[in-house]
Amino acid sequence: MAARFVLYYYLSGTGPCNFAQKIRHFAHQRARAFMSHIPKVILLIEKSRAFGRGLLKGIVEYSNLHGPWLFCMEPQVYQKGSLQSFSWMRSLGADGLIAHTWDRGVIKVILDLGLPAMVCGIQEPVGRVCRIVTDEVAVGRMAAEYLLGRGFRRFAYCGFEDVIWSRSRQENFCRTVTDAGYPVFVYCRPRARRSYAPGQEQPIIADWLRTLPRPIALMAGNDDRAQDVLAACKIAGFAVPNEVAILGVDNDELVCGLSYPQLSSIALGTERAGFEAARILDRLMHGQLVGPNDRQVHVLPTHVVTRHSTDIFAVEDREVAEAVRFIHAHSRQPIQVSDVAKAVGLSKRTLQQRFRHVLSRSVHQEIQSSRVNQMAQLLINTNLTVFQIATLLGYPDASNLSRCFRRQMGMNPSAYRKKMGLPNMLQGRTL
Repeated sequence: MAARFVLYYYLSGTGPCNFAQKIRHFAHQRARAFMSHIPKVILLIEKSRAFGRGLLKGIVEYSNLHGPWLFCMEPQVYQKGSLQSFSWMRSLGADGLIAHTWDRGVIKVILDLGLPAMVCGIQEPVGRVCRIVTDEVAVGRMAAEYLLGRGFRRFAYCGFEDVIWSRSRQENFCRTVTDAGYPVFVYCRPRARRSYAPGQEQPIIADWLRTLPRPIALMAGNDDRAQDVLAACKIAGFAVPNEVAILGVDNDELVCGLSYPQLSSIALGTERAGFEAARILDRLMHGQLVGPNDRQVHVLPTHVVTRHSTDIFAVEDREVAEAVRFIHAHSRQPIQVSDVAKAVGLSKRTLQQRFRHVLSRSVHQEIQSSRVNQMAQLLINTNLTVFQIATLLGYPDASNLSRCFRRQMGMNPSAYRKKMGLPNMLQGRTL
């Protein structure tokens, strides 16, 4: 009624001379008043890779639920050495900014703007500029534990020496592997040339690979680097994954899927991080205080997506390797040790002895670990309840599965979903 009264009052008063003009003028004024209350947010996020796309998806989800927001993006901001192109931001009258950049010059421009911001690339939060940071300790540890679990005893890392996140992944991957008692070989670029055009470095990586013992499991700094290693393996004539198993990071489905063989990769919770970054930026733009725990948004590794490049168990005992394959292939079924023994043609006792001798764990532990990993992925990627997941995995009692989950993951399923999955309102996916 109030809107109708305002419109009637406006149309009956002075203003544009005819009725149609008054309608258009009124609509324009209402639109301007509405738009003036919409926050304007600058996004300096690269869109061609999974990390940036995940952040953007989470940001958009937050805007759809709690906005709307107006987003401003400019393609030339991604061109190195062109800081003049950032002058467009100063005239926007923006309310906030979210950026993914490691360029110090760009970060300085962002800080000079004085806007509330969430930035992936700063070392510490500064004033109203908070930080998005990937948990590189967890990334390196997850990669090492995954490859160790597939029976490898020789390991390598190939990343980017001049990038801080790659060095951090290297350090934590190497630490986890060496703590387990195995050597790690690390690729270092020749000092004579530190920059290469695309494809130029692959023959050099191939020469390095020729010096390594095989079979070997290699962690790449990200999926792009994994592609370089894959190309180097083809140059050197090494079979993937039989001689060199390759694991990347980011789980960029285009990069991994277009590779041959397809690349395994660690998936990161970028979508959740984007949502959380937008939530904190919203508070900053409204002048609200942000506590110490909210001044950093963590991008956590969620799980490993196994594709052909690591689809192997580097175990000399053929029956044990086949037993592990059987367990992982049936991880959503309530199999028992006897089922595994029957599948590989061994007695339970013999299989147990050989399994523990080769992998230092029992068949039952392998079954439980595989099923807990399945539950973890379902908690992250679907909105199924714990009871529904337990039923899907063949557990008559959800509490039993929850106890196994807590023992392996260090937290109960609900806490894990809250930490690693999307916010509840975004979990609309089911199997």
